[in-house]
Amino acid sequence: MSVAKPLKVEESIEKKNKKKGGLSAYVLMFLIIVAITLLTYVIPAGHYERYEENGRTIINPSNFEYIENTPVGLLDMFNSFHQGMVNAAPIILFVLLFGGALGIMQATGAIDSLIKFTVQKFGAKKKMLIPVMVLMFSLLGTLIGSAEDALVYIAIIAPMAIALGFDALTGLAIVVLGMLGAGFTAGITNPFSIGVAQTIAELPMYSGIGLRIALYVVFYILSVVYIWRHVNKIEKNPQLAEYGRFSPAESIKFDNNYKLDKRHSISLLVFLGCFIALIYGVISLGWYISEIVGIFLLGAIIMGLIGKLSGNEMTDAFIKGCSEMVPGALIIGVASTILVVLTSGGLLDTILYATSSLLDSLPPSVTAIGIGVANFFIHFLVPSGSGHASLVVPIMAPLADLVGVTRQTAVFATVMGGGISNLIIPTSGLLLAALGMMGIPYSKWVKWVLPYVLIQAVIVVIFLIIAQAINYGPF
Repeated sequence: MSVAKPLKVEESIEKKNKKKGGLSAYVLMFLIIVAITLLTYVIPAGHYERYEENGRTIINPSNFEYIENTPVGLLDMFNSFHQGMVNAAPIILFVLLFGGALGIMQATGAIDSLIKFTVQKFGAKKKMLIPVMVLMFSLLGTLIGSAEDALVYIAIIAPMAIALGFDALTGLAIVVLGMLGAGFTAGITNPFSIGVAQTIAELPMYSGIGLRIALYVVFYILSVVYIWRHVNKIEKNPQLAEYGRFSPAESIKFDNNYKLDKRHSISLLVFLGCFIALIYGVISLGWYISEIVGIFLLGAIIMGLIGKLSGNEMTDAFIKGCSEMVPGALIIGVASTILVVLTSGGLLDTILYATSSLLDSLPPSVTAIGIGVANFFIHFLVPSGSGHASLVVPIMAPLADLVGVTRQTAVFATVMGGGISNLIIPTSGLLLAALGMMGIPYSKWVKWVLPYVLIQAVIVVIFLIIAQAINYGPF
């Protein structure tokens, strides 16, 4: 049985993939940074008073003033790339170190064996694996706020999807639409979006959970159906498949007698233990990226020893794994540069002030929808769940009191608006890192996912109308 990593390429498909163009994520990000730099000469700079509360920086919404412009010069713009890399260093190093750990794990052959075993078990009913995996990833996103670790799963699920006869886009979508589209956005108990937003808005933690559960169910069904639709389309027309840096298998032969050998079985138990430790650590011990990558590095070394890899072989595999993650890791730093330029030019607070003033002028009946739309665009500037909530909710909560919208509705609209944009914004280091890892151009991803995002937006509008109608509370 052939496995997709890297697989042999049929000549016709190789030519087709070479012809596939698309806007590079690096070019797109650079153009955005240049545009924002030019805007620092045109848009007045502004400043909100900020203060610290429980370890978070909070905006005082009643204290905004215009300040002297601080336009970003040409050299300053290029200097910002280094600062952006420095600011994003924890995530960049997380991606590189995890790539190295995954390189060691792959060198043992255990992950390839897992793919073969999965193909053998689900080969005849492979489509049934999609709702199972989407459910798993969406629960991680909605319950514990998993996001950055999506990169961990994508690197494993994409080759598995190709081995099952799907394409790289299917593997990417299973993780991204599951974890971010359905899970993180609905945020049943997501500590990084709902948790932070409700705390700042002085709402009871995780209150209003019923409406979010209902939204999660709708999003989950939408995600599964959307991926199934894609799979059915590429089955009928294989030329529509998108393999990115991977290649399709020339043929998938199912070995009904395939069995895992003893070493691979033990290694995979260690691999599973890493994921169990990750989930327990995040929920119970407050782990974040340092602990997550630490447990995978430990697991990789144990798997290497079980697989009888020498120290030099593990080192070479680690370096190879890191190198495969470099495109995705670097784009995270470039995305961070946008916030550096916005802050240096004094535009971030001006944009927030203009947005809140516009919302204040809307009729109460559509204010909740306006908050959602505004936060969809604000998330372009601050593509972080907790960062977005910390920045915007101090403005949105008192605004809600003034315009006759409950704070719970305002928080719901804020989180939903930001959550939907996660799938499409060109400033999301996580999204662009995933696309970079897969070798899928940003423009092709947008074309594919845009209908999904639009359907999500309609669903959110309906839920916001319901929230406004029922006076979604407790207040």
